[in-house]
Order: sequence, then C-alpha cells, then structure tokens
Amino acid sequence: MPGAGLRHEDPAVRAGCCRLLNHLVDAESMAELVAMTDDPDARVRISAFHALACDRCKGDTRAPGADRVLEPGLRHLAAHPDPHVRSMAAELVGRFAHTDARALTALETSRTRDPSPAVRKKAGRYTPGGPIYERTARLGPK
Repeated sequence: MPGAGLRHEDPAVRAGCCRLLNHLVDAESMAELVAMTDDPDARVRISAFHALACDRCKGDTRAPGADRVLEPGLRHLAAHPDPHVRSMAAELVGRFAHTDARALTALETSRTRDPSPAVRKKAGRYTPGGPIYERTARLGPK
C-alpha cells in the first residue's frame, strides 16, 4: 500500500511510493502527494513534485488543480535550497503559467534571478517565448 510507505522511515521507500503513485494516483492519494512536497528529504520532494506535475504517466487521470498544488510549488520554487527541488517545482508551477498570474510571475522571477543556471533554464521553458509555454498556449488550459 503506497500510503503506508509514504510514512516509512526510509526516504528511499517514501520516494519510491511517490513514483508509484505517479502512475496509480487517485483522488485520495493526491492529498498525500501534496503533503510529500514538504518531506524532509529532497529526493522525496522531487518525486512528489513530478507525480503532481506529470500527466503523461497517469493515463486518464489528471494531475490536481492549482487550488491543491500551486502553493507548495510556489514556495519551493522561490526558496528551497536544493536546485533540483526548485527545478521540479518549476515543472509543477509551469502547469499553471497560462491560468494563474502568481505562477507566471514566479517562473519569470526564477528565470531571471535563480542562482542555478539549470533552474533558470527550466523556468524559462514555461515563460512566454519558452517552448513549453508556447506549445501549451496552443493547446489551451488543462
């Protein structure tokens, strides 16, 4: 049961459960994944952000809306010490670049000010002129 594994003492188990939920997620486990974005271990947070951001892995299930996931994404994008966590947070925040002004502002700030070139590059993909932003603009809101 992934839910029990999310509370396991070993962060590798918690991260693995997040990766599993990425493919098996349902409404009940979404709240657990959102909580995992604040896990003490960066690997767990990275796996949780991917699970919340990625629709490709989920088949017919859609990732949750901004009301459930944008706040932790914004918080970690702006201030997390680990650039990989910030990069994954940018993917989650990027889902809302067309529909929430806070998301676009946060991405533009990261694109120009983040100390990590990798995070600046990732954020730039989700801002106007970036390939993901332009592609998703043509597709319309999710």
